[in-house]
Amino acid sequence: MELMTLKIDEIVLDLSNPRIAKYLEMYGGSLNAEQIALALGAGDSTIDDSSTTFGSLKASIKTNGGVIHPIIVNKQQDGKFVVIEGNTRVAIYNEFNQDKKMKGNWDTIPAIVYKSLTQAQIDAIRLQAHLVGTREWDPYSKAKYLDFLYNAENLSMNQVIDFCGGNRTQVLRYIDAYKLMESHYRQQLDSDDQFDHTRFSAFVEFQNKRIKDAVYAAGFSDKDFAKWVIEQKFEPLRTIRGLPRILENEKSKGIFFKKKHRGAEEALKLLEAQSADVALKEADVFQLAQELKRKILVMKYEVFQELQKNPEGDTVMTLMDLMEQLKDFCDNITAE
Repeated sequence: MELMTLKIDEIVLDLSNPRIAKYLEMYGGSLNAEQIALALGAGDSTIDDSSTTFGSLKASIKTNGGVIHPIIVNKQQDGKFVVIEGNTRVAIYNEFNQDKKMKGNWDTIPAIVYKSLTQAQIDAIRLQAHLVGTREWDPYSKAKYLDFLYNAENLSMNQVIDFCGGNRTQVLRYIDAYKLMESHYRQQLDSDDQFDHTRFSAFVEFQNKRIKDAVYAAGFSDKDFAKWVIEQKFEPLRTIRGLPRILENEKSKGIFFKKKHRGAEEALKLLEAQSADVALKEADVFQLAQELKRKILVMKYEVFQELQKNPEGDTVMTLMDLMEQLKDFCDNITAE
């Protein structure tokens, strides 16, 4: 293994890569540059499990003036350098290199070079890169760094987005959630030892305008919300999404404040019991699942558009809650 700087025109994309191979099956023979770009996730398609997109990766490479992580290639006996890990980065370099207006040196790329690897060794590297991968920062640490870049380093929002990927709304939510957690959550703790960074997602949820407006309209503040988090009223944390419904109903609001631990969950149980139809109560899980599938499949496009226009409304928020509960439920069922 050796770290080298390779010329782009010496590198061969790995056509056995699963994302490219499926397009070879579709088109047959060889792929042109546009089809390879499509296979690698051109546009805004997701290209890995951390929700990185071709577009955001491309912007990050352009901003940094190159890649941070070297690609991995296998030098074959015929002298060809075949990509094992980094097809997308090579495709981006190729595009930049062909654009005569693009500033910078895009005709070479850093690479970790192996020699004459077996297919088993290549598969092992792929598995480690894509199924194990590097350890991601936790959301709180990401938010802390975003806040540092934006408020301490004074980078523009566009620069922050280019460096880190994502979108403006997400980045702003993270920064605002971090500031709220530091100024109201940390300040109400008896010591820093009690600080729990896993509560960060509660403050991200609070950036939802519908939730924040409901809290303010009910006469409460950011500090009150932070106190509720400390008191563990939101267990699981997704129950925060039910706050608007809880606070507008006197009975559910009473339960929420009376019961500290899991107060939101208990309040929502009351609301769900009040709204549940008798026929729905008698239906089993299979019948409910089948009917929900049917409702979604036959949903009119106009209804779908209305949901798109109101992503923070009760219907979408309830579906988001259901999605998370179903995932947890199914994971427990299939766990060995």
